[in-house]
Amino acid sequence: MKESADVLVLGLGPAGASAAAEAARRGAKVIALDRKQQAGVPVQCAELLPGLLDVDAAAVRQRIGAMHTFVEDDAPDLKADFPGRMLDRAAFDASLVRQALEAGADCRLGVSFRRIPDIRAKVIIGADGPRSVAGRAIGRANTELVETRQITVPLLEAHAATDIFLSAGIPGGYGWLFPKGDVANLGVGVVPEEKWQLKAILERLHGRGCREGRLGKEILATTGGAIPVGGMLDPAGFIDETLVLLAGDAAGLANPVTGAGIAAAVHSGRMAGEAALHFLSGNADAGEGYRAELEDLLQASLERALKRRRELLAAKPEKAALRRGWIAYEEYWR
Repeated sequence: MKESADVLVLGLGPAGASAAAEAARRGAKVIALDRKQQAGVPVQCAELLPGLLDVDAAAVRQRIGAMHTFVEDDAPDLKADFPGRMLDRAAFDASLVRQALEAGADCRLGVSFRRIPDIRAKVIIGADGPRSVAGRAIGRANTELVETRQITVPLLEAHAATDIFLSAGIPGGYGWLFPKGDVANLGVGVVPEEKWQLKAILERLHGRGCREGRLGKEILATTGGAIPVGGMLDPAGFIDETLVLLAGDAAGLANPVTGAGIAAAVHSGRMAGEAALHFLSGNADAGEGYRAELEDLLQASLERALKRRRELLAAKPEKAALRRGWIAYEEYWR
């Protein structure tokens, strides 16, 4: 017989695991699926978590205190007060899935799907990334993306800041070096039509770090993927009588300038799980409420970032424009 649940969650990253835990904790029967065989593996993330969010201490690799921004060949500009944490994303994701299991959610890893699975549910929460199956089913799609490539390399000297590389030679994106103790994540993102440049740009950044004596030559890991940068999608819709809620990257909640999306994923997942219970309790407007809460929480910052991104894409990429388009500079916030 066809399986049934109150809530079907697609994806068990930070958004999906948070949604599954919240809904199950409130008494719903939850089935959650993810194509990965192991939570968070392989890692497809730069692993930086800025701002405040409760995190299992075992998932934190290093504290971050500052940001260095390199604009073309200029000396770095320092933003001294930039607190954050570098995560072990595999451990972070695993801890969130464990919380969902402890709350009573039926979490199933290693389940691939290219369409909505044949499981009867009153609510579907789509937390299945920037090319979401759930989003496609209700006519929502992230149409603006950045393609990324990242390597993990030895870090030869202690570093407690994030390094950001802005350049006209990195079209529609930026480069980064994020330290994790004795290693660092070194990566770059560009607009999709320039994806062919990723390897060469990253090799230049790696070579620069090696020449400066900061980075080792060995490449310990390679990853990459797409990040939605077009701003928030309408996160609620219906398939017949089933409410569909989108969370995390599926809802376009990554910052269009920085690409940061972990905190937004966790918060939106929890909110989606709560909204699912409101709907199950008879509130037909639960989707509208979820949409309004997301807008209150995130829309202003996402719209500012999207405006700055589009200004930069339309401008001649000179140093002043690069600075105006990045969060470390006062011009960005004006």
